Amino acid sequence: MTPWEMAAVLAAGTGAGAVNAVVGSGTLITFPVLLATGLPPVTATVSNGLGLVPGSITAALGYREELRGQGRRVLLLGVGAVLGGLAGAVLLLTLPASAFERIVPVLVGLALVLVACQPWIARRVRRRRSSGGSVRPDGGPLLFTGLTAASVYGGYFSAAQGIIYVSLMGMLLDETLQRLNAVKNVLAAVVNTVAALLFLFFADFDWTAVVLIAAGSALGGLIGARTGRRFSPAVLRTLIVSVGTVALVHLVLH
Repeated sequence: MTPWEMAAVLAAGTGAGAVNAVVGSGTLITFPVLLATGLPPVTATVSNGLGLVPGSITAALGYREELRGQGRRVLLLGVGAVLGGLAGAVLLLTLPASAFERIVPVLVGLALVLVACQPWIARRVRRRRSSGGSVRPDGGPLLFTGLTAASVYGGYFSAAQGIIYVSLMGMLLDETLQRLNAVKNVLAAVVNTVAALLFLFFADFDWTAVVLIAAGSALGGLIGARTGRRFSPAVLRTLIVSVGTVALVHLVLH
């Protein structure tokens, strides 16, 4: 890479780390930049996945206050994240990209609808509880299955992975959006780490790109967490839908 390309990759990593901490879809910042430096698509995807691990970890640490009291939930859902992330990474290394990319816009579009409708869904949940129904604190088998499937997608590509997580949890958990965002950051960190461990041994990647994105995403994750925790639910939801819409348009056009 030229010095200018290295600077662009570092800046993209910082932006991706911040966006992932608050919303998700940071891959849509780093992936095109890596392609512009001349890396092949799969090598760029793998390098990006490895580089975003530190950002996922710093984002999760930045939301540690919102994680209080959610240890059991995170542990249970983390099991699905491990299994899904591993499966997604294997798919990336074995299947043609076109096989999985066909369903990505559908998943992102559905996630955006769910996030936009989250207030209405939350009201339905509260009415169900007040009428004698119950909402499982861990979301039950439906949430575990849905998040595991989303983790498969995350291990494969990761763009809008966080949006899908938040939409599913918002539908099935009676929690504030900030606390859901905190869980999202932990699950993303788990998926990225699991996929990265597999990539280290079985995939081709560019060390320069990995190091630059890692440095940038670690800083961006801290910045994003500090900023995102101050947002109201309405502002955070608007950001999620806005970024997700851009992600959807990008995926459809490309």
